[in-house]
Amino acid sequence: MNLEHIKDHLNAYKEHDQISDAAHFLIETFGLESENFAGFGFRPELEPHKILLTAEGALGEKQMVMIPRNLFDFELNLIVNMVAHEMLHVRQKSPETLVEDKNEREFQAYYEMLFHKEFPLVPDVSDFHKKFFGEKALEYYRRMGENSDLQKKYVYQKIEVEDLIQALKE
Repeated sequence: MNLEHIKDHLNAYKEHDQISDAAHFLIETFGLESENFAGFGFRPELEPHKILLTAEGALGEKQMVMIPRNLFDFELNLIVNMVAHEMLHVRQKSPETLVEDKNEREFQAYYEMLFHKEFPLVPDVSDFHKKFFGEKALEYYRRMGENSDLQKKYVYQKIEVEDLIQALKE
């Protein structure tokens, strides 16, 4: 299914105020499913040009992804990447694949938004958003602690992120 076709489906859901159904459609369409997913809930909207999604639930338990009702007012590629980010957190917080460190979870999720290794069907975002997500990944990498075991574990991914940001600046 091409992106225009997907947008048409999402607009139909949106017209009928079926935001949760539209979000479920995204998960199925882009291969974001997880056994640890408890469903969608709604969170307050931010400003008209800002978007925030969260995965909520205790580590090792099913996760609820909280989305704003205006989720589908944003550009499709960005929406898909934001949902994929949270669905990676859903996987990270499952008992079978638990990632306990928040900095590691966030680094992995922002890295995924750039390279789509876990979710290969997810489309790329704009260069502007790639730079933003790359900087966020590097911020969480720094928070892992200078020369920590976690930083050593992700040194090659960090270099990939830095190279991507540099290439986007040229």
